[in-house]
Amino acid sequence: MCGIVGTNHNYNIDFKMVTSLMQNRGPDNTSIKKIDNNYFGHTRLSIIDLDNEANQPMEFDDIVIVFNGEIYNYDELKISEDLQCKTSSDTEVLIRLYQKYDIKFLNLLNGAFSFCIYDIKKERYFCARDRYGKKPFYYYLKSDEKDGKFIFSSMIKPIIKLLGYTPKLNKVALSQYLQYFTPLAPHTFYQDILKLDKSSYLVYEKGNLSIKKYYKIKTYKAIKDEKNALESIEKLLVNSVQQRLKSDVEVGTLLSGGIDSSLISTIYAQHTNHQINTFSVGYKTNKKYCELPYASIVAKNINSNHTSLEIGQREFIDSLEDVFENLEEPHADPASIPLWHLTKEVKKQGIKTVLSGEGSDELFLGYDNYAKFLKYYNFKDTLSSDQYSFMDDIISTLQADTKESEYLRRVIKKENLYNSFGEIFTEKQRKKLLLKVATFKTENPKKDPVDWMSYIDMKIWLGEALLSKVDKMSMANSVETRNPFLDFRLVDTVFSIDSKLKVGDTNKYLLKKIASKYIPQEIINRQKKGFNSPFNEWLFNEYKEKLLEDILKVNKETNLFNETYVKYLYNQASQNKLKQHFYALWHFSIWYYKNYLS
Repeated sequence: MCGIVGTNHNYNIDFKMVTSLMQNRGPDNTSIKKIDNNYFGHTRLSIIDLDNEANQPMEFDDIVIVFNGEIYNYDELKISEDLQCKTSSDTEVLIRLYQKYDIKFLNLLNGAFSFCIYDIKKERYFCARDRYGKKPFYYYLKSDEKDGKFIFSSMIKPIIKLLGYTPKLNKVALSQYLQYFTPLAPHTFYQDILKLDKSSYLVYEKGNLSIKKYYKIKTYKAIKDEKNALESIEKLLVNSVQQRLKSDVEVGTLLSGGIDSSLISTIYAQHTNHQINTFSVGYKTNKKYCELPYASIVAKNINSNHTSLEIGQREFIDSLEDVFENLEEPHADPASIPLWHLTKEVKKQGIKTVLSGEGSDELFLGYDNYAKFLKYYNFKDTLSSDQYSFMDDIISTLQADTKESEYLRRVIKKENLYNSFGEIFTEKQRKKLLLKVATFKTENPKKDPVDWMSYIDMKIWLGEALLSKVDKMSMANSVETRNPFLDFRLVDTVFSIDSKLKVGDTNKYLLKKIASKYIPQEIINRQKKGFNSPFNEWLFNEYKEKLLEDILKVNKETNLFNETYVKYLYNQASQNKLKQHFYALWHFSIWYYKNYLS
């Protein structure tokens, strides 16, 4: 994995210095290339083809590329597409595919990627992101400026450095963040700095920009037999793990002790002839959040070289500045902090790449929320028109500031019931908090609630929140993460399975059937915890009233929030209630103060 940056504008600034802002993303090599008035920079984390010949920017036959990611089927593509390559890298495969198919080759790729190909003869930028949003791609374009200033990067910092100023706050991004943990593409917290959406590409040529989707999740039901479903899933998952072991450096795994990471680690251990390295993080206190004992059971079962990292309040607090700096924007998931510590430990032990379990919960209905919402959907289907009318008359009496009352209100008002697993502030709560609410369009739900919940969580919770957190925190420590559950063949297959089969009689019904062949029953049957931490307890122990003061200090300058509701959220969080709401608000305030007021 790497860092990429480029522009079509001749700035009065050291471009190599701008590129080096992404040093953590690629500590093994930093290079730049200038072609006429176009600049391309690359920082490399060497994983495949460690020779200097694979360094970037790479140029062949008037085609230049800067590429961040891995193409797991690059060897197969060389053969199937009869590509004549001079290096052993997956980077050159992209150039050769472009030469053969122009921009119409993205669906051939199985990988995690963002890249920019510059066609020198056509003076054309062709940029793309992978299907599910594993690798970031930010850009800036002002077509009304002289010559159309275009900048792209894996990170926001290089774009701001080239611009020479910090763009204003994007209030639509703030509204989205409060609801979904993070802004949704194309928005970032900065006006005019955009992010290319997942499974999309852009072409910028002769002052014209076009953006198109090249992949969409389909929900056609082709598999209605459980035996067929299980065989297909297992075969594809094993193959996916094997493909993601392609590397010229050692591959480890992040092992939480849940089903997903345990299954991946076990498949890996069974398909290699050496002892694998596994890594887990837990807590010195507040043991109810700690999953280290479960991870140790799996590590012992597969005889891995296992590292159990424990962090406490002091380590947590001391790392906040580094974590927030590398997130670049507010991100409302405090799991970023233990993940930063875990990948720092991975790097310390000399491991450059790890397998991770993201995607399984969304595909196989792993969250408890899914079962709860299916009950709401079933309840909605039982209501007659008279019952709707009666409940509509009394719904206003529900004053409790709880999500359950909000979900019931949505049923009665016939609004979209499920927005995302990662929904923090409801619309009602955002209206209480924000003095002026910026609105944005939302997607119309699919008819099948199972398809809809999986689909929207793949798009928003996974594609916007989880994967960006994992990429930013791991790459902050020069560690690449690979996600076997997000092989597009596996994703497409799972979405083609009949919904009743997927629901079964427990969460992750189908995956648990497969996992029972690989991992201990005590791991399969354990209660799901998720990647939680005692973040709220530790923040209040450390900062107490200063948490509220940080928010009010920013609000005095911005007048964004209702101060009474801010104080209400503080009091709730001090009792360990609405703690996610308060953390999101506090993190935003810390970021805003540093970027605009300090």
